[in-house]
Amino acid sequence: MSDILFPTLPGLTWDVLWQPVFHTKVQSAVSGKEYRASLMANPLYNLTLTYEFLRHGSKQELRQLVGFFLARRGSFDNFLYRLDEDCCVADQQIAVADGHTRSFQLMRSFGSEFIEPVQNIEAITNVKIAGAVKIAGIDFTVSATGMVTFMIAPAAGAITWSGTYFYRARFQSDHQDFQRFMHNLWSAKTVNLTASLGTRI
Repeated sequence: MSDILFPTLPGLTWDVLWQPVFHTKVQSAVSGKEYRASLMANPLYNLTLTYEFLRHGSKQELRQLVGFFLARRGSFDNFLYRLDEDCCVADQQIAVADGHTRSFQLMRSFGSEFIEPVQNIEAITNVKIAGAVKIAGIDFTVSATGMVTFMIAPAAGAITWSGTYFYRARFQSDHQDFQRFMHNLWSAKTVNLTASLGTRI
């Protein structure tokens, strides 16, 4: 598992495909009735990136992306990826204190109905209990997988956090296409990643 960050290169287009994916087993009876079993509580995310240009001259952008792919050995190793539209939370509620529990997983919600664990933490701006800011290292600690543990179990109130996080990702394939279209100018029309907010990749 690698904590290296996917490179930010100027040739990336705005057209990024972001695809949440679940895994559901569906079995149909003779009567036509369906029986379904959900095999994933939280989705994986397929990401498709398009690079219209990668300069091969002094800028070395082609070498950066190719070198990153080669160092990961295709789909073998994982890395961290920042999706700008889903990389931070502000006062995200993760639990309501009950006076007994000391450890809580950091979460992020999407809309009002879905909440998902976040494990690849970049930075924590604050942690609050009932609106009161707690001090890291004195009131609580945070593990490498985003588990907040308080020194004393919070008695009551909503527990919230603010901060930033990454996706953990890998290349979907062991091969990657690069195409030269002008002198010292290349493109990578489809760079496919599989990613997760957890550490499952």
